[in-house]
Amino acid sequence: MKICCISDTHERHESLEIPKADLLLHAGDITGRGSPTALSKFNEWCRSLLDRGVVRKIITIAGNHDFLFEDNAEQARSLLTASTYLQDSGIEWEGLRIWGTPWQPWFFDWAFNLKTEEELDQKFQQIPAGTQILISHGPPKGILDRTARREHVGSQALLGRIREVKPRIVIFGHIHEAYGMIEEHGTIFMNASSCDLGYRPINKPVLVEL
Repeated sequence: MKICCISDTHERHESLEIPKADLLLHAGDITGRGSPTALSKFNEWCRSLLDRGVVRKIITIAGNHDFLFEDNAEQARSLLTASTYLQDSGIEWEGLRIWGTPWQPWFFDWAFNLKTEEELDQKFQQIPAGTQILISHGPPKGILDRTARREHVGSQALLGRIREVKPRIVIFGHIHEAYGMIEEHGTIFMNASSCDLGYRPINKPVLVEL
């Protein structure tokens, strides 16, 4: 199965060249500020990918820019008819157990921020054993989470739960400048941020095969 991973598109999704894949995963920051119009346009783009047979299934989560999912979840979810939205929830698709979570350490009072690792741990403990693909907006501590100031800003609680669950793939974004992919202890970690630090959509979608 071919899986295409993107994140932090910030309304610039149409600039991306999505390779043909079975599954497209978006790890949040779909929008600039979470406007309904931006979400509707993203949904139209998702529908076009499905209609043209570029991908067969799309799964999305929210990020810290996607305020509408935090402020009016019912409205936000209603606008994403072409993809499956996960928020501390999961889905099994063609034998793959997938879980999505939008939370991250406090970051300039944006959406889905929590102030302590204890609060984050309460969210991440919901990630069930047996999860094969984890989509989180923020990175785990010390893994593709270093900012331009050379600070590691990922979540220790997320890292701890990943070590317990041992998913095959973890996809995230949030820290644009840490785009890349590594493998540790049998888990593939991907910072799939599509935009760079200047919000230019120059990072290619990450394609993996299971």
